[in-house]
Amino acid sequence: MTQTEHTPPPPRDPEPGWGQSLSTGAAGITLLHIEYARTGTDEWETVQEWAAAMTRTPVTAHPDACGLYRGAPAVAFILHAAQQPAYATALSTLDSHIATVTRHRLEAAHKRIDHGQLPPLREFDLITGLTGIGVYLLHRHGGGDLLRDVLSYLVRLTEPLKANGEVLPGWWSSDGPEGRPSRRWPGGHGNLGLAHGIAGPLALLSTAMRRGVTVTGQADAIDRICTWLDQWRSGTGSQVWWPGLISLSEWRTRTVRQPGPQRPAWCYGTPGLARAQQVAALALADRRRQRHAEKALAECIADDSQLSQLSDASLCHGWAGLLQATWRAATEADSDELSTHLPHLHARMEQYLHRHGPPAHDGLLEGMTGVRLARHTMTTNTPPASRWDACLLLDG
Repeated sequence: MTQTEHTPPPPRDPEPGWGQSLSTGAAGITLLHIEYARTGTDEWETVQEWAAAMTRTPVTAHPDACGLYRGAPAVAFILHAAQQPAYATALSTLDSHIATVTRHRLEAAHKRIDHGQLPPLREFDLITGLTGIGVYLLHRHGGGDLLRDVLSYLVRLTEPLKANGEVLPGWWSSDGPEGRPSRRWPGGHGNLGLAHGIAGPLALLSTAMRRGVTVTGQADAIDRICTWLDQWRSGTGSQVWWPGLISLSEWRTRTVRQPGPQRPAWCYGTPGLARAQQVAALALADRRRQRHAEKALAECIADDSQLSQLSDASLCHGWAGLLQATWRAATEADSDELSTHLPHLHARMEQYLHRHGPPAHDGLLEGMTGVRLARHTMTTNTPPASRWDACLLLDG
């Protein structure tokens, strides 16, 4: 397989919503071809074909049905990545809808906090929530009052909240990890992951600060999240890790029941968490925290017992996500330790694909599109021209 291997043509009769899905559908595949076209390894005609498939049906802008990975923000993220004048009118229309969605969701989130209620994950997370919308606003506009409103909300999210007579982190969800109440998670849970947990707001707050976009309390909020992550830092010696989820009983006893590190994935594992903390350390000019984050990632990728837990090649929870997170972290690391591991990780991903075959579909997060994008980064060894991995909060 070459780095410019094309996906099959868009299906004529896809499932509803497939076109505007950044995770599984045409939107994510369009992003791949934009990256290829912007680096001169594919034709813009291919981008146009996929962009047409992405927008073949009306784009949803309902506040309850869209986020960075679906609907208007997903489509706008893709069109902006193309940097083509032909998309300017569509982007202007989408921006108007996204602004309405954002204000609606901010109003609901502040009302929820005012009433002392715990948040659902979809209120704030990267995939469906206000963190993801904030990623789009930063990616598209580089600043602005609406982005600052999102950042101010995230600052407020980090403040403790008293619920049912108990003081909990403001991002503690009353739901289980699946986004709904669960008997397996009485009292809800604290989610640490980059995709659905507090590492997402941490990475956005920190990335915005590094680009000069700040609001009152932002540095304190970054520090609060980092301090909370420090409380759950586990392992000793050459195996430092964080649990992906914390139950209420673990919170009360300040103990982690997870016996060891989970798979080293972007979504919940050490790669995503370490990169988020590295970006936070760079935002705060905290060299000590930066070294600790980079050391944790270096130890992770040198530990075959952790690497052996990877059971697919995807961006979300497989080799491609590990590779892209490590490449991004290596470009800003204090030493070249992370860089020295990259050729081996790349080879391991290719070996896995050779032995087990490609993912079952062509989507971005769990399919072959994400693998191709990570491979392209390694092949060119330059930051993505489209900044495609901003949607993973890895670009810093």
